[in-house]
Amino acid sequence: MASELIYRGPESQPVPDVYTPKPDKPWLSVIRPVRYLLREQRIVFLFVGIAIASLIFALLPSSRSGSLNYAIYDSYLPSESTQSQVAHRMIYQNRPGFGSFNSGGKIPLGLQRKGLRIVVTGGAGFVGSHLVDRLIARGDSVIVVDNFFTGRKENVMHHFGNPRFELIRHDVVEPLLLEVDQIYHLACPASPVHYKHNPVKTIKTNVVGTLNMLGLAKRVGARFLLTSTSEVYGDPLEHPQKETYWGNVNPIGVRSCYDEGKRTAETLTMDYHRGAGVEVRIARIFNTYGPRMCIDDGRVVSNFVAQALRKEPLTVYGDGKQTRSFQFVSDLVEGLMRLMEGEHVGPFNLGNPGEFTMLELAKVVQETIDPNAQIEFRPNTEDDPHKRKPDISRAKELLGWEPKVALRKGLPMMVQDFRQRIFGDHKEDASSA
Repeated sequence: MASELIYRGPESQPVPDVYTPKPDKPWLSVIRPVRYLLREQRIVFLFVGIAIASLIFALLPSSRSGSLNYAIYDSYLPSESTQSQVAHRMIYQNRPGFGSFNSGGKIPLGLQRKGLRIVVTGGAGFVGSHLVDRLIARGDSVIVVDNFFTGRKENVMHHFGNPRFELIRHDVVEPLLLEVDQIYHLACPASPVHYKHNPVKTIKTNVVGTLNMLGLAKRVGARFLLTSTSEVYGDPLEHPQKETYWGNVNPIGVRSCYDEGKRTAETLTMDYHRGAGVEVRIARIFNTYGPRMCIDDGRVVSNFVAQALRKEPLTVYGDGKQTRSFQFVSDLVEGLMRLMEGEHVGPFNLGNPGEFTMLELAKVVQETIDPNAQIEFRPNTEDDPHKRKPDISRAKELLGWEPKVALRKGLPMMVQDFRQRIFGDHKEDASSA
């Protein structure tokens, strides 16, 4: 009988099935937040918080960012006429700009305009210091870069201690690294006395300084505004001068360091715009006057005012029939800011189309300061333009800008500033002696 082999080893255990959890239901991601809000009346507290926040914003005082107070100009007003003071304040307080749309409304703090970080080269000079005043009043943070060749610390001293103001003594011929949103490039001596003093340095400032500032704008993505000049038109054969006129400039004359330097600066600015995509703006500034001008800078308005106050003859070069157009500094600053904030590259003429001969200007100075002031004629200077008058139709149309302050209204403010500086200096000298 055959034997049957029987396996006596351990019995094999059945392999249990692997546990797999049920897949999440697709609507749980929506239901869970709803359950969370409904639990313990959380949604009630949410609506109560919204109501409290709305009540707080409604009770806040109305924003006053639109009404800028330019009290600094009030000190230059003559005290004879209260009516003229009121009219003058209206000129400077009713300027449109950022925040003017909010003059009567209530806007939560988080929705107000954020201040920009702006560098102003030449910001301690005549025009630059007035521009700094406007930018600081608007709520921006301003960095002034100046080598104090023609600028004065006294022009910006009233901002010392303001956390939104910085002053750097620096020559733009040397590179500068900053993080800014906008660059107003004003650095360059603008009067014949100053730019003829060192013509090589003048053209280096216009060319190398502009290159450095354009390079900075390219690196940090800042918008760049170049303050060019009406001198790019030279001794014009077109009158009045439009932006499309290419000029009539002597490239080897005594004024060429300034005239051709500014023309080259415009070329560089447009090349950076076309080649590197830098946002640029170009302003061509015509004759400007106002408080804080250098007293002895050789420009005709400051010359006449200083000479009349010192009881000296008013110096007229040539026959006195040359014409110029004079704009008050506040009008220029308004134009520069509108150009920077606008969408148009330019160039734009910024000047007052009111035209005066040098003899007519001398008579206005006589009427304002000293009717007995004498006029003294001297030989004319080299390459002095015979006529200068801007066509500002483009600025009117695209920027909505035109000058507001007439010469006879602006000149007394400048005279008061010059009188304080000239005779104040004399009193200090006498007391020290």
